[in-house]
Amino acid sequence: MELILWRHAEAEADNSDDLARPLTERGRKQAARMAAWLTPRLPQNVRILVSPALRARQTAKALGRETETCDALAPERGLDELLAAAGWPDADGTVLVVGHQPSLGLAARYLLTGDAAELSVRKAGVWWFQSRERNGKTQVVLRAVVNPDWL
Repeated sequence: MELILWRHAEAEADNSDDLARPLTERGRKQAARMAAWLTPRLPQNVRILVSPALRARQTAKALGRETETCDALAPERGLDELLAAAGWPDADGTVLVVGHQPSLGLAARYLLTGDAAELSVRKAGVWWFQSRERNGKTQVVLRAVVNPDWL
């Protein structure tokens, strides 16, 4: 299985309804740059799970692919819900999760170290993991970390 964690791009800060905050102009550019990097690398059958928050849905829309809105990825949700929704580590194929801090950072740190402490995932940044079996054990491989400013 491959699990790609994509944090939503920069969003407007001043909105009383957190789920309704849209991307800023900078955020739209970040999402477009990251989508341009992801598009040639993603398999056709990638499953794209997206938080119900507008900023996450707008980030994912930059890919121009079908997505699934997933309440388990909402801003107040946690690590266990994210991993269960993605089916880590046993799902087949590739799952792209578009979500929020701190759950994405918790997931990245957990996959890297087995520790569920916080790790910062930059806005519009991507962390790409792969699970594999070696000698009867599941191993985690970090395939890429990409931030939109590098593109």
